[in-house]
Amino acid sequence: GGLFMKKLLLLLALGMTTLSMNAQDLRNSSNSYIGKIESDGTVRNSSNSCIGKIERDGTIRNSSNASIGKIDSDGTIRNASNSSIGKVESNGTVRNGSNSSIGKIESDGTVRNSSNSCIGYAKGVPVRYAAVFFFFDFFKK
Repeated sequence: GGLFMKKLLLLLALGMTTLSMNAQDLRNSSNSYIGKIESDGTVRNSSNSCIGKIERDGTIRNSSNASIGKIDSDGTIRNASNSSIGKVESNGTVRNGSNSSIGKIESDGTVRNSSNSCIGYAKGVPVRYAAVFFFFDFFKK
């Protein structure tokens, strides 16, 4: 019976990991739900309406499917005119177009501003996607 229980516990642990990986909610500093970025890159607001998409190649699209920017493979974030407006470094530091640090996304999904204050949470969301949502105004109305 011991082996069966070990296998069952392993399956439960794997299942919980999968569930937490699907927790793509975006939350503000009060931990209130403000939207989500789904595994296919679809960005939704708190009403669950699609407000854009980040494609696998890094193209950022608005709700009308028009290209409004891009995330390069090195983390550079570009606007619709292909100008660099910022960068997300491998350690989660987010920089603006002048290379000043404007915040950080920690490995647990905590989003911090340049003063190190928590401005939100993006657990299970790729760091670059979270940076685009929280620091660059691609999806603001």
